[in-house]
Amino acid sequence: MKKALVLLLALVGASMADAKVVLPQLFQSGMVMQRGKPIPVWGQADAGENVTVTFKKKTYTTTAGADGSWRIDLPQQKAGGPFQLTVNDQVIDNCLIGDVWLLSGQSNIDVTIERVYPQYGKVIDDYNNDRIRMFRVQTDTDTHGPKKDVRPTPINWKPVTKDNAWLFSAVGYFLGREMFAKTGVPQGVIVNSVGGTPIQAWLDADTLRQHFPEELQRTVFFQDDEMVRSIQRANMMAQNRWQQMLTDTDLGFADHYADRDYDDSQWTVKGAFNTVNGRQLSQNLTRDFRYTGSFWARQHITVDAAHAGQKCRLLVGTLYDADQTYVNGRQVGSTGYQYPPRRYTIPEGVLVEGDNALSVRFVTKGGAPHFIPEKPYKLIFDDGTEIALSDQWRIHEGARMPQCPGADGGGQNLPTVLYNAMLYPLAPYALTGMVWYQGESNTGGDARHYETWLTELVTGWRQLWQQPDLPFVVVQLANFMDPSDKPQDTGWSQVREAQRLVAKHQPNTELACIIDLGETVDIHPLLKQEVAQRIALGFERMLWNKKVLLSPEVVSATVEGNTVTLTLDQPLRDNGQLFEFELAGADGRFQNAEATGQGNIITVTSPVAAPVRLRYAWKNNPLRANVFGTTGLPMAPMEMGL
Repeated sequence: MKKALVLLLALVGASMADAKVVLPQLFQSGMVMQRGKPIPVWGQADAGENVTVTFKKKTYTTTAGADGSWRIDLPQQKAGGPFQLTVNDQVIDNCLIGDVWLLSGQSNIDVTIERVYPQYGKVIDDYNNDRIRMFRVQTDTDTHGPKKDVRPTPINWKPVTKDNAWLFSAVGYFLGREMFAKTGVPQGVIVNSVGGTPIQAWLDADTLRQHFPEELQRTVFFQDDEMVRSIQRANMMAQNRWQQMLTDTDLGFADHYADRDYDDSQWTVKGAFNTVNGRQLSQNLTRDFRYTGSFWARQHITVDAAHAGQKCRLLVGTLYDADQTYVNGRQVGSTGYQYPPRRYTIPEGVLVEGDNALSVRFVTKGGAPHFIPEKPYKLIFDDGTEIALSDQWRIHEGARMPQCPGADGGGQNLPTVLYNAMLYPLAPYALTGMVWYQGESNTGGDARHYETWLTELVTGWRQLWQQPDLPFVVVQLANFMDPSDKPQDTGWSQVREAQRLVAKHQPNTELACIIDLGETVDIHPLLKQEVAQRIALGFERMLWNKKVLLSPEVVSATVEGNTVTLTLDQPLRDNGQLFEFELAGADGRFQNAEATGQGNIITVTSPVAAPVRLRYAWKNNPLRANVFGTTGLPMAPMEMGL
C-alpha cells in the first residue's frame, strides 16, 4: 500500500512537471506586437492551470478553461523595445512594439526577394534593419475545420537583412521598409500566402455554406484522412513513374545530346521568337500545339581566351515548362515549373576557349515547349562582359509521353482549407492592417462571383479579429497577356472590377491599382517595391492622413449628345489624348472611343448613339491606358453606367 502511494505521488509529480503552457507559433523571440491596441496573449494549457504573463514589470494572471484555452489582453502600449515577455516558465526575448501587417493571397505575394533582386540589387544589398521583423506562415491545409495553430517553424520573426529576406515575400519586405520610413516605429510583417490558390480556399465554411453550398461540398470528399493520404501516395507514385519512364526513353540521355562534341548539325533550326508589329512573340519549338514529354534545344556560344574557364552567370530567360540546362555536358541548373527566371551559375572550368554547347532539356506535361520573350538571355562574367544568346536554336525531340495521371488529393485549392490552417490560427494577434493580393486563379468561369467572395472575405476576416474597421488594402490585378486593339470582356477585367467595387463599398478599405506595373509575358511582374509603395499609401490614407491622394476616380459623369464628360477627383498628370476608353449603347456592345483630358476633366466622344455605359482599361493588358493623376498613380480599370 505504501509503495502504491509513493508511486501515485511520483506519477502526479511527473504529470505536474510535464504540464506546460503552449503558446501559438507567433509568440517567439524577436516578435513584434501591435502598438496602441490591447495585445492578446493566448494559448493552451491543462484545464484549470494558472497562467501568469509578465511584461514590462507588470504581472497578469488567468486560469485555463475546461478546454485548456486561456487568454490575457495586455493593455495598449507605446512603440518601443526590445522587451521581454514571460508566460509561466517560458521567456520570449527581444520583443518590439510597433505596427503589424498581415499579407495574404497567392503567388504574387509569394514572389521572393531572390526573384526580384536584379531589379533592386543595390537597394537590397545596402539595407539592414533590426526594427523590421518578418514572419512566414508555413503552407498547410485542413478540410475538417479551423486549427488551433499554424505549422511549426524553427526560427521566425527574422530581422531584415539581405540573407534573411532572400526567400521572403518581396511585397512584404518592401512594405515593412515603406512603413518604417513613414513611421519610424518597429514593423512586423506576417505573410501567409500560397501560390495558385483561389479565394474560396481562404473563406470560412459558414460563409460558403450560406452563399455557395456547392463549393463547400467539394471538401466533403476529402475529409477521410486515410483516403486523402492514399490519393497523395498514388499521385506521387504516378508522378515518379512518369518521370522515370521519361528519363528511360529520352534519346537525349542515351545519345548524349548535352555533350559539347555531340553532332547536332542535322537538327532543325528554329527561332525562339517571332516579331509581329514590333513585338516579340513566342514560337512553339514543336510542330504540335500540345506536346507531352521532353524536348531538347541547343545552341553554340563562342568564348574568347580571356574568359575561358571563368565562372559566370547564365540567364536563360523563362520558359515553358520545366527544364534541365547543360553547358558542355555539365548540368548547371534546373527548374521544375514555368514561372521562375532561369538564372544559373556556370562553374569555373566548364567554359572553354572557342565553341561551347548550351543545351536545354524541356519537360512539359501538356502544352508546347517555348521560350518567353522580353526576358534576358545571356552570359554575364564578373568583369561585366556579356555574351548574348542567339535567337536561333537547334531543336530535337527527346521522348513523347502519355498524359501524366493524377487526381486532386485534398490539396490547397479546396474551399476553406487555407482559412482553417493558415488564417484562423493567427487570430486574435493584434494587427494594424491587412493586404489581399489575389485573383489570378479566379479569372476563369467563376469571376462573376468574385465581388461576393471578396466582400465576405473582408468582412469575415475582420469579424474573426473582432475589428470591424481594421484597415484593408486590396491589390488590383496587374496588366498581363497580349494586348488587344479591340474591346475585350474577360475574367481578368471582371475580377479587377470586383476588387475596385469592394474597395469602394467596404469601410476603411482602399484599392492599390497596379495596372501599369504588369508584364505582358509574366504573370509575376517584378516591380514589387512599387506595389508596396502603393499599398503603403493606402494605409497612410486610412490611418494617418485622409488628404493623401490615391488613384484618380470619376466623381461625376454627364452625357450631351455624343459627348461624355467625366470629372475626376484630382487633376490629370498629363493633358491631351487619352486611350483605352469604350462606350456602349442600349445593345451592350462596346466600341473604342476617342478621349482627351484637360485639368480634371475627361471628354469622351461616343461612336454610338445615346451611350449608356462606359469602360476604361477593360482588357487583359490595356497597355495604352494613360490616365494618371497628379500623384503619378493610374486610374483603375472600371465600368460605369451613364
